[in-house]
Amino acid sequence: MPELPEVETVVRSLEAHLAGLTVTGVNLLKPEVIRSPKSEEFIELLIGKAFLKKLGRRGKYILLHLSDNLTLVAHLRMTGRLIYCEAEFPLEKHTHVIFLLDNGKHLRFADVRRFGRLQLIATPKIMELSGIKDLGPEPLEPEFTREFFKREIRRRRTRIKPLLLDQSFIAGLGNIYADEALFRAKVHPERLAPDLTSREAAGLHKAIVEVISEGIEHRGTSFRDYVDGEGRSGSFQNHLKVYNRENLPCSHCGKPISRIKVAGRSSYYCSSCQKTK
Repeated sequence: MPELPEVETVVRSLEAHLAGLTVTGVNLLKPEVIRSPKSEEFIELLIGKAFLKKLGRRGKYILLHLSDNLTLVAHLRMTGRLIYCEAEFPLEKHTHVIFLLDNGKHLRFADVRRFGRLQLIATPKIMELSGIKDLGPEPLEPEFTREFFKREIRRRRTRIKPLLLDQSFIAGLGNIYADEALFRAKVHPERLAPDLTSREAAGLHKAIVEVISEGIEHRGTSFRDYVDGEGRSGSFQNHLKVYNRENLPCSHCGKPISRIKVAGRSSYYCSSCQKTK
């Protein structure tokens, strides 16, 4: 699933093209990907609306702000893509929605597994939306301080890896960047969160901020499905230290990277560098 760096990259790449463009038509090939409103109303409301200069993101949600105080909310889930392209560009097999633009180009929503969803909502009501209203602070926002992080992990009697994936705790962090942050901080994914020392908590906070920042700098991590709004892959997969590197040597100690299941999710770590204590 695209995480914060991937979603942020999609938003930035689309922002560069969509600002000021008007939707002239909507080809809805798979109506079931529209969460609300009803298909006919979705199309009717969109036609004639222009994309604003500044788009947005909250956690893993893409916020395409439009004129008349409307926002097109997109969640890509596992395999969703939002691509700005020429109208003549070959139609991807799993394309579900085509937004026709007044410059003759398209914005297309494609999704192999069909888990992604689009929703049109009044902009003032975004923060009331299910899935968004309960999100925690963003890793790169001022609210995500070291003091906040230390205080909150002491309050939660759970293992640190599932806690990092809890979107009500930190918005946008997912499996890839959680594993990478834990490795940088030398914290085992099965450690109980309140058992982390003050130094370990500070180190993990720093690692989260760093790995998210670097993920954005490298335009996200591409293994299979993720591309940005222009169809380009990211490159952070070339900088990963543990994720998807089972049995490969640790960059610090040379021991093989291990993989275990933590709360039903694969977790990659170095058993030598990240002790269970």
